[in-house]
Amino acid sequence: MITRRSMMAAGPALLAAPAVQAQGNWPDKPLRFVIGGAAGGVSDIFLRMMENRLRERLGQPMIIDPRPGAGGMVGAEVAARSAPDGYTYYVNHIASHGIGPTLYRRLSFDPLKDLPGVARIAAMPNVLIIKGDSPIRSVAELVAFCKANPARANFSSAGSGTSSHLSGLLFGMRMGIEVTHVPYRGTAPSMAAVMNGETLFAIDNAPASRQQVLGGLLKALGVSTAQRSSTMPEVPSLQEQGVPNFDVASWYGIAAPAAVPAAIRERLGAEVVAALNDPAIAQRVRDYGAEPWPLGPADYDAFMRREVEIWAPVVRASGAQID
Repeated sequence: MITRRSMMAAGPALLAAPAVQAQGNWPDKPLRFVIGGAAGGVSDIFLRMMENRLRERLGQPMIIDPRPGAGGMVGAEVAARSAPDGYTYYVNHIASHGIGPTLYRRLSFDPLKDLPGVARIAAMPNVLIIKGDSPIRSVAELVAFCKANPARANFSSAGSGTSSHLSGLLFGMRMGIEVTHVPYRGTAPSMAAVMNGETLFAIDNAPASRQQVLGGLLKALGVSTAQRSSTMPEVPSLQEQGVPNFDVASWYGIAAPAAVPAAIRERLGAEVVAALNDPAIAQRVRDYGAEPWPLGPADYDAFMRREVEIWAPVVRASGAQID
């Protein structure tokens, strides 16, 4: 059964700036945010960071509707098919709008056209993790192990089409090793698979694995961005360790059904950007291990088109296709 959670409104709405006022009396009921992962995941967390601010500005609570599966595409399709009345949105990301348009051959909708952007929220690095008590201590040792033990060269991901999926494939391609993908329904079960020894490694969101790394349940071998992460400054980047042309970050934002009036998209987008520019909220994002990365609707759409151009050749070169 789908879990739906809502908060009661706390106080009257504040007047929005005239430049971003929406049509009519919108919003006059709660806003529904579909997320493509499980409750408590990254999409959920980012929404919660902004929840109080948005509730005060818009005068309505948020309903978070988790619809996990297919690298976020299950939730994306739910949102794309929703009534374009300005009350249903999707927390989109690199998997749904950067990788997915090339990876999925038979989508019943076009992510960029049917779910255009409202606002970009944040970005974060991924981290290559292995079991905490593994004797492997570096990327070079992991590569050597995979070459010597091809049957055990498997990696878990948060789902087919996610950045963790493509990051794992890209790692194998860059290092000349054959790796087997094992998809799970979200980051938490993917990390659990590594901790339990079901899979050898994963490359997934750095903040999600931070506590397990600090507690010794997982070992971090390298971060996916070209530069080290402020969250794990002691962990070298994969590029530092000889993985060529590897600079990957996971990004998140909000998208809306295409026919939602432009004035409503602009209003909500402006409120999200303003929330992320609030020093207290921005610090919460950084404390989580991400960087605030606010963009409004038009700039976010342009950014997503560029991401598709970047990831399309990676997907094609990897041979990965999902029907």
